[in-house]
Amino acid sequence: MTVVGPFGLSVRDQALETDVQAGLAAVEAGLLEATKSEVPFITEAAQHLVRAGGKRFRPLLVMLASRFGDPYAPGIVPSAVVVELTHLATLYHDDVMDEADVRRGVESANTRWGNSVAVLTGDFLFARASHILADLGPEAVRIQAEAFERLVTGQILETAGPRDGRDPVAHYLDVIAGKTGSLIAVSGRFGALMSGADESVVDILTQYGERLGTAFQLADDVLDIASDSHESGKTPGTDLREGIPTLPVLRLREMAERDRRPEDLELVALLDGDLTDDARHAEVLARLRVHPALEQARRDTVQYAEDARATLAPLPECFAKSALEELCDAVVHRAG
Repeated sequence: MTVVGPFGLSVRDQALETDVQAGLAAVEAGLLEATKSEVPFITEAAQHLVRAGGKRFRPLLVMLASRFGDPYAPGIVPSAVVVELTHLATLYHDDVMDEADVRRGVESANTRWGNSVAVLTGDFLFARASHILADLGPEAVRIQAEAFERLVTGQILETAGPRDGRDPVAHYLDVIAGKTGSLIAVSGRFGALMSGADESVVDILTQYGERLGTAFQLADDVLDIASDSHESGKTPGTDLREGIPTLPVLRLREMAERDRRPEDLELVALLDGDLTDDARHAEVLARLRVHPALEQARRDTVQYAEDARATLAPLPECFAKSALEELCDAVVHRAG
């Protein structure tokens, strides 16, 4: 059993491990090449998050999905570069919207260079991703465009909030299906599609990516509350401080409205106060860490990961399928 990449996936086959490592190395080289500019300052800003590292979760999924066709097909590595560039671009924009100070353990681009540079750098990465896509053909362009539309729609829905009468949890799950699930679904789809896998396999791996992507984001939500370190690549409680309604908070509000327990109502009142105050923020974080709402969010994460695993059932038994199943375990493990 060998561990592959920062995400910590265990691979039980030497040939698969070697090929995945080689593919991820090629993606890394492709990311550095795609983020070069004739203007040195743009190169520095564009490579800021590339060099900070990351799980490379999406490229890893592309590599594994490609094993159901020809894993050496020429479009696989470029398509993995595209999804990771797109993901990186959204991080630059997210950090501006969230006024984040830290990303992947380093100073965020907006903190270092200001909001304008961060937004424009994200745009630069989108442009470079589009340039690579053009060489992959019109179908790839269409798939990416649809995913990007869903991603932006998810962000807008998050900003707008649920409409009157809409269940906030259902609304939030729609948000993260767009913001996170869409691009992870494309990772599975590109890997299978570029490898020439059967259409049914492409559909399965797209659905798998969608569900795993939701589990992945829910695990991040749990980490934002439960982590004592910077496991998520952000300062713990960042979403909480910024007032982002992640699943543990939504589950707390749901319980408070349903059960009307005084301690829950008090915690909701604290949440609705000024969480830029360090003492209040620390108290809310400590109380949420021992609240049943956090455990409910963990159970929700497990359910989506299990749904993703069940999607894989029709695929033939092989080491790549086992690795995809283990990704479900890895996502759940992140949530504790």
